Formats: sequence, C-alpha cells, structure tokens
Amino acid sequence: MDQEKVNILLVDDQPAKLLAYEVILKDLGENLVIASSGREALEVLLKTEIAVILVDVCMPELDGFELAAMIREHPRFQKTAMIFISAIQVSDIDRLRGYEMGAVDYVPVPVVPEVLRAKIKVFAELYRKTRELERLNHELEDRVRARTAELEASTAKLRESEQRRSMAIAAGKMGSWDWDWISGDWMWDEGQYRIFGVSPEDFEVTPASVQALLHPDDVDQLRKAIAEFNKGTRAYETEFRIVRPDGEVRWCVGTAAATMDESGRVVRVSGVTVDITERKRAEERQNLLAREVDHRAKNALALAQSIVRLTRADEVKAYVNAVEGRINALARVHTILSLSSWQGAELSRLIDEELAPYSLGGQIKLAGPEVQLLPATAQTLALALHELFTNSAKYGALSTRSGRLAIGWQVDAERLTLSWEESGGPLVKTPKSRGFGTRSLLASIESQLGGQAQFDWRAEGLLCRLEVPLTRKSATTATGKFDTAGAAELQRASG
Repeated sequence: MDQEKVNILLVDDQPAKLLAYEVILKDLGENLVIASSGREALEVLLKTEIAVILVDVCMPELDGFELAAMIREHPRFQKTAMIFISAIQVSDIDRLRGYEMGAVDYVPVPVVPEVLRAKIKVFAELYRKTRELERLNHELEDRVRARTAELEASTAKLRESEQRRSMAIAAGKMGSWDWDWISGDWMWDEGQYRIFGVSPEDFEVTPASVQALLHPDDVDQLRKAIAEFNKGTRAYETEFRIVRPDGEVRWCVGTAAATMDESGRVVRVSGVTVDITERKRAEERQNLLAREVDHRAKNALALAQSIVRLTRADEVKAYVNAVEGRINALARVHTILSLSSWQGAELSRLIDEELAPYSLGGQIKLAGPEVQLLPATAQTLALALHELFTNSAKYGALSTRSGRLAIGWQVDAERLTLSWEESGGPLVKTPKSRGFGTRSLLASIESQLGGQAQFDWRAEGLLCRLEVPLTRKSATTATGKFDTAGAAELQRASG
C-alpha cells in the first residue's frame, strides 16, 4: 500500500536555487511546495499542512530567522521541522540563534544532494509517524468515549428500570428506603444496610446517623434534596458518596419520590439506592488508560526526535543506519513493554532482542538471574545495550569470528550490576575522545537512572560495567520525564 505523500515547503528568493532543490528532492516522491519569500511562505502555511520547511537564511525583507520566529509563534507550527540553508559561514552564535528560533538542522552551501535528501526524508517519515500516532490516539479516544456513552446509556436504562420496580428491593447492589416525613421514622431494607456497610442490629436510622455516613463533600446533596421536596418537587435523583464505618468510600446513585396528601403537602419520601462504585472505577481506569496512551505516544516522539537530532555521522548511509538502529531498538523495547501492559520487561528478553543478529558460532555467553525492569529502566538499558552491540560489531569482539563476548548480571540490594566483557577481537586502544554513542550511554545511565557506567579499554577487549537502581523510588525518571530531563541530558552528551 502506497504511503500518503507529505508536503515539503521550499523557501528561497532565488528561482535558480528553488529549481535546484526541486531537482534534488524530486526522487523522494513527496509534494514540493514553492515559496519565493517569507510572506508567501506564511500564506502557504496557513492554507496547507506542511511536514518539513527548507528555508534560506539570507532573504530580503524577511530573513530565515525572522520567518522561523513568526512560524513558531503560531500554535499549529510549534513542532514543524525547519531546516536552514546558509550560503555564508555560520558562526556558533548564528547556529544557536537558529536553534532557538526552532531550526532542527543546518545545511551549508554548496548543498550535497545526498545529505539534503537524507535529512528531509528522516523528518518527513517522522512527520508521517507522528500523524499515524495521533490518528491511533484519536481512535482510542473515540473508543473510550463510545464505551463511556454505552455505560451512561446502560446506567440510564437501569435507573428507568428501578423507577418501575417495587420500592422493596432486597437483592444485589441495590437497596430501598422509606422516610415518614411527618413522624421522622425511617425504614431500610437489607440491601440499604449492605450498601452502607452497617447492620440493622447495630445501626439506628436517623437523619443524623445517615448524614454521618455521607462523604463530607456530599452532605449538601441531602440538604438540597430536602429543600427541593419542601418546595413541591416530587422526584429527585443524584450521585453521592458514602464512607462506611471501616473507612471504605463507595459511590451511589439515589432516586427519591415524594408522596403528597390532598393539600399537596409531603407526607412520605421513598427511594432506591444503587451502588455504582464498580462503574465509577471502570470509568476512572478508562480515563487513565486514555491519558497514559497519549502520554506514551508523546514520550516516544520526544525520544525519536532526540535520536534524529543528535545522531552524528560522516556520511549519509552511516547517518541513516545509525538513526534506524536506535529507533528500531526503541521500537523493540516498546513491543516487549506493550506485551506486559507496560508493567515492565525482563532483562534477558532485552538482551536476546539486541544480540539476535550477532549470536553466531557461540560467540556470546549470558549469565544472570531473571530480572524484571521498570519501563523507564528498560527503555534506557535497551538503548545502552544497542550502543554496546553496535560498537562491538563495528570495532570490537563481534567484528571477527574469533571474538568472544560475555554478558553477566546480578542483583544486590535492589541494584542491578551488568558486566560486558569482550575478548579475542581486534587490539583495543583507549579512544582519544568519546563518541556520541558512549556519551549518550553515560548520560542516560547516570543522569536518567541515577546509576553508574564504567569503561575499561583493555588491549584484549572492552570491559564495561553498568550499575542501575531497580526500585521505582530510585529510578525517578519514569516514562513521563524523558522529554524534559532525558532529552536535555542527551543534548549535553552530544557536545
């Protein structure tokens, strides 16, 4: 099935350069939209959904920086990817200014066609995936709303049915009561006592004793009902909470009807109480699920955007492979977590997923107990393991058939210690500087999880030791905190 094309906006005041960009990007198969000035670009944005904006920094009347600032001010375009093209030498201050204005990347002139195509392709795909996640989220919200509507309709039917029933209900989660408005006498059936968590032998039904069992925030409902009946109201219905003697809070819906004498004066009020606690809890779980799905979708996008922005490579193919590898690692751990309803993931399962392409000829040995990881810990460790496996396959023990890799782990005092030991591969030299993979691994383990990462570049092979806390209290950066804390740490790691 052909994927839907996205719109890419090309902004430059020179027709020749616009033509060149069209020729370079034609093979992507996307819709290319042309604008010869900043103002024309703004008009296009207001009429068209744009996935990526390619804009020249130096333009008359409205330059690229000013255009980016105006675009970011509009709520619709606050997350639209913008790539700046500059024909002059861009200083660090200019780059910083551009990133502050919302640019996601710079492309110098002369433009390398392959690089430009690769960058545009990555952000176009990210836009497509973002829209797909939004669509799935909307579908889930629609299902939740439909389910809620079904529950509300079911409740309405239940209320109608109960109004037609006899006031003497003595079964299930329903109870009936009768209040002599003149004498003040009360009558409760067995179901009413059961709902309130009291017994006929120990509980005397009086206005004061009943009010004592109502939730403090709902006492006014009783006063309002009495006032309504005094005004001539014949029926009244409301939802309220009770606090049982053991402290348990229950949700109820109460329906009351008044009996009048010939003069129109209230002489008796009878009613039915239905315990709807389970329905309320089900609605809360559904609302929580909807919020959680929305939250995790945004979180995944924030992590993917950080990977795309911070990955570095000397050539296009290496850049694409690095981005795809890291995003695939993230996708694999998300699949594992989804199978457990985001309760956690087994460490051995994460390792199996990452080592699958490399387990040839018994080169890899594993040793360790079963360990259940929290979702945030599992995500971070999955990306860390991906960096270690990738580095080993390129330069370390897994780059040769003679190489060996031993991975062991143990748990002590709610702290996981994982050792990575390579041997038999190419001669190892201590690197003069740390690459992005190593720096991001350190940032994620130490800053996100509050753990430690140690590297020993031995001549016979890399020895790496990772220590991370396993308790929820220690692993404070749960899934909801990556997009702020985690992205910031990776930004610093990228140098």
